Amino acid sequence: MNRPDRNIQGAETADLMRGMGLAARAASRQIALAPPAQKNEALTAAAKAVWDGASAILEANAKDLEAARSRGTTAAFLDRLTLNKSRIEAIARSLEDIAALDDPVGTVLARWKRPNGLVIERVRVPLGVIGIIYESRPNVTADAGALCLKSGNAAILRGGSESRHSSRAIHACLAQGLKAAGLPEAAIQLVATTDREAVGEMLKGLDGNIDVIVPRGGKSLVARVQDEARVPVFAHLEGICHTYVDKDADLDMAREIVLNAKMRRPGICGATETLLVDRAAPANVLPALVKALIEAGCAVRGDEAAQAADPRVTPATEEDWSTEYLDAIISVKVVDGVDGAIDHIARYGSQHTDAIITNDAASAERFLQRVDSAIVLHNASTQFADGGEFGFGAEIGIATGKMHARGPVGVEQLTSFKYVVRGAGQVRPA
Repeated sequence: MNRPDRNIQGAETADLMRGMGLAARAASRQIALAPPAQKNEALTAAAKAVWDGASAILEANAKDLEAARSRGTTAAFLDRLTLNKSRIEAIARSLEDIAALDDPVGTVLARWKRPNGLVIERVRVPLGVIGIIYESRPNVTADAGALCLKSGNAAILRGGSESRHSSRAIHACLAQGLKAAGLPEAAIQLVATTDREAVGEMLKGLDGNIDVIVPRGGKSLVARVQDEARVPVFAHLEGICHTYVDKDADLDMAREIVLNAKMRRPGICGATETLLVDRAAPANVLPALVKALIEAGCAVRGDEAAQAADPRVTPATEEDWSTEYLDAIISVKVVDGVDGAIDHIARYGSQHTDAIITNDAASAERFLQRVDSAIVLHNASTQFADGGEFGFGAEIGIATGKMHARGPVGVEQLTSFKYVVRGAGQVRPA
């Protein structure tokens, strides 16, 4: 179903996408009924193909990186795009981890008997066909395809042009897995064309053949999807994540968590973008945290208190408090206790991931209960906002909405449910 990448436009793109939609719908019916063992066989075979094909995947990635460098892209963007031996191993292990998960399809969520003898069950079922639109991360090809397969769904993957060689190499491994297990290769399709109209066709729903769209990328991509999609969307617009250091925080713990939350991988959506520090914290806390960040290579933009703590801090503007940097930049602000942190997050946050560092249990619980984000943490890095770290095997993305899916989107979040009612001849009275 996936022709070699070539430049097609207009009506030809629409025809291509409609064909993919029809093939995906047909495949989804087969995948929905596939036994767990068959789906797991496909995933483990795909993992083996990744292990065996690591050299080819790295060669493909090198082409993408060369093109990206020639365009002068940022270091953070290159980090998101880069594959190396350890990241390819992580892709293969993720496929194996997803195979090892309990199969959600057919799970009876609830069962009860009515006074008239009807037995009603709420049973987990696949969503159908899922369209995933993503940008620079080639590992999303494997994660999204595998999660959709495990949850009994067909997937149409539209990766960014900047990662097309890497994504095609990884997708070839998924196709090998499907073929080895006797499952339709159309269950996981990769859009071959780089024509941006392909995204528009997906957002229209491909004549009713896409049931949900999952965008994973920058603000402009997600905003377009949310504005134009005619099908349901699982998405987060931005990852404006906060770490709040309370007056009762342990300084050594706070320093280690803040550095990890910002600098482990600054370009991911779970990276802390704003550090909030309690005004009542000991006088050495703010300077120590700012110093550690700057020495780690992070640019710090701060309020007057942060600037006073270290002359290397540049002034923060109002815009900084609502900026997702996705880079080695952080904004720092002093707030009046846990309530000040909660108020700041409510005003500027994106309901993605926020953390408190404190040894005071009451302050921690107040923060965890009152911060209305998809993920809230106590004494842990915001970079744990990841489906793999949650035990989901992987994730398609972090959903910040409140309908159906919230937080890491894994196999369970890619299912719905239906009611199965068993009777013995009952009819409803007039």
